[in-house]
Amino acid sequence: ERLHDELKVPIIYVSHSPDEVVRLADYLVAMEDGRVLVQGALSETLMRIDLPIRVGEDACAILHATVSELDRQWQLAKVCFPGGSLWLRENGLQVGRQVRIRVYARDVSLARQRPEQTSIQNVLPGKVDAIGEDEHPGLAIVRVGVGKSKLVAQLTRRAVAELRLEPGQEIWVQVKTVAQME
Repeated sequence: ERLHDELKVPIIYVSHSPDEVVRLADYLVAMEDGRVLVQGALSETLMRIDLPIRVGEDACAILHATVSELDRQWQLAKVCFPGGSLWLRENGLQVGRQVRIRVYARDVSLARQRPEQTSIQNVLPGKVDAIGEDEHPGLAIVRVGVGKSKLVAQLTRRAVAELRLEPGQEIWVQVKTVAQME
């Protein structure tokens, strides 16, 4: 990890550990039975709706962000990324530090109107980019553009139908503060 961060040398690393992949990889080649399923930049590859790649059992998005503010009273850190900012649990980081954020699809919800008086602290405007299948037939993965970045939400197919979600639709994205900084 230190070699990756400090020396910036190319490293080929084979891993079955989702946590290691998210923490270390910039480019991902996912294989199954000796053949390449998908390859590309980590953040783009994880956003594929046609062939969803799971980090462990969960779909997620990776954001590259900068710590912009610390709220010591509530032990939160504000991170800015191309498209917005998020408040997350503070993990002893310094303002100005570059971080990689893992946002699980299960921690993202969507609303047609801006939510008010909600426990979810991060509310961002977005636009539905694509809707795809999830592993369970009752679930869907919705990819949402938030500025220049993309997030994914895991919703029931019922929620997709009730919200009448479709590509191009403007939507409000809610992200729990449990997203992880890598």
